[in-house]
Amino acid sequence: KFLWDFRKTIGEMIAENHYDVIGEELHKRGMKRYTESHENGRIYLADGMDVKRNSDIPMSAMWTPGSLAGGNDEEVRSEGDIREAASVANIYGQNIVAAESMTSIQNAFSWTPEKLKRTADLEMASGLNRFVIHTSVHQPLEKGPGFSLGPFGQYFTRLETWAEAGGKAWMGYLGRSSYMLQQGKNVADILYLYGENTNITWVCREKLPNIPAGFEFDFVNSSALINVINAENGKLVAKSGNTYNVLMLDESTKLMTLSVLKRIKTLVDAGIKVIGAKPEKSPSLTDNDAEFKKLADEIWAKSNVTTFDKINVQPDVIISNAKNKILYRHRSGFDSAQPTGNLDIYWLNNRSESSTDAEVSFRVSGKVPELWNPQTGKTEKLSYQIKDGRTIVSLKFESWDAFFVVFKDKATANSVAIASKAETVLTQISTPWKASFNNKNVTFDKLTSWSENTDNEVKYFSGTATYNNTFKVASISKSAKYVLDLGEVKNIAEVIVNGKNVGTAWKKPFKLDISEAIKAGENTIEVKVTNLWVNRLIGDAQPNAVKTTFTTMPFYRGQEPLLPSGIIGEVKINVMK
Repeated sequence: KFLWDFRKTIGEMIAENHYDVIGEELHKRGMKRYTESHENGRIYLADGMDVKRNSDIPMSAMWTPGSLAGGNDEEVRSEGDIREAASVANIYGQNIVAAESMTSIQNAFSWTPEKLKRTADLEMASGLNRFVIHTSVHQPLEKGPGFSLGPFGQYFTRLETWAEAGGKAWMGYLGRSSYMLQQGKNVADILYLYGENTNITWVCREKLPNIPAGFEFDFVNSSALINVINAENGKLVAKSGNTYNVLMLDESTKLMTLSVLKRIKTLVDAGIKVIGAKPEKSPSLTDNDAEFKKLADEIWAKSNVTTFDKINVQPDVIISNAKNKILYRHRSGFDSAQPTGNLDIYWLNNRSESSTDAEVSFRVSGKVPELWNPQTGKTEKLSYQIKDGRTIVSLKFESWDAFFVVFKDKATANSVAIASKAETVLTQISTPWKASFNNKNVTFDKLTSWSENTDNEVKYFSGTATYNNTFKVASISKSAKYVLDLGEVKNIAEVIVNGKNVGTAWKKPFKLDISEAIKAGENTIEVKVTNLWVNRLIGDAQPNAVKTTFTTMPFYRGQEPLLPSGIIGEVKINVMK
């Protein structure tokens, strides 16, 4: 118990005399602070929520899959880390939640927007709304790939092969998504209390808390529960104004100080619902064991200290008939410009490379849902049904898809059906493609990977190559939608049809709407495809190669397999009507 008190005192002093003092000195100079704390693998020193509570922008970290640990997925403790920062913002009212984002330590220069999206989306699912990309170093060189922070990436600098080709589209996606997730306030039903003298990255080292499906949660620590969480009308109310329906206790709260237990007693007496096992004892020398036991027995005899199935709260989101895991975030806020006064923003994310359909039921009624696509910035109407105080929508998720369902306009009908359009092949571009690799011109009778080419200038090429071709369309219908399907692309394709730029495709499915550019008769098509630095670095490592690249350390030795590059397979023009 002495050791517990000693560590607790050190933690409080670090939060108050290190983090808070730094913040105070910065504020005197008109500056602000980001605060990132534990991340992983460090001795416990201070509570993560305490050190971030007075930061201007609470911060965290998430690495790409397999970078710090084995496996094909992001580390779950990173999800906990970001949720910690998000919980601080949601409780104390900072609004912006940042993270050291998409950091890598393997597979140098192999990162593309498509590959990074799964990690970026998991960060947003965990509560992030501002990306601090790691690594993006000053790049004064003209010889690529250039400087890096040793082995750490994902090397996001002006000399990245896709900095121009895909950078704008990728930043557009991250920017639109972050902007939307900064609107209003986060919606969560559960406030999740973890134990004192521990930290969230330890609590979440193997899995996130076991929260019932369809509900979101924020973490809360002992100091926030005591000092800034109050009870009003049976709900928990944070300093920020955010409200919660129930307080849940982590198993680590089996050790609890008397001051926290007394606070729970006050909340329970005010009608707050509490879920969790009765704490066993206090870990501190300052508390009386007999008083602790008596108070715990009294609290856990109350009817509102119960189980979740007895809590009368409807799930915020119910997802049915989905093949894959779908994550969500919900933001809500008053908007005087909206007829309903309130704006509900739901963000949904398919956590799989495979596509899936899903029926999604939202805890919203009386408002019209719209689909907002952060990849394109476009919005579209949705079919929906309002029933029993909820709105039900059928959605189609593509590979690693993420989009917003926004409720804003007042509904004038309880059911709206929008006819779906079938997509069929209009024509296939089967004539040979001409491609230019800097000053080298190549003809592809069949679209294959550059890495399979016998010419080393193509085989080891890294950068942007331009494909050209033509195709014919007999007639055009103004009511139809025309879609270019590039099939498999490695890695980013910018498309120009009849001289009009129709956009950049950077993830599966590699499709673009070309309705505004296509015409009856003969059409010209130009596709600028950008791959990665990897093949050129491997080529430069070959015996007797004339080296054209520069890196700060030898990432590739020359024996590694080349990465597929270019347009691979068939290119089609599809029509939807």
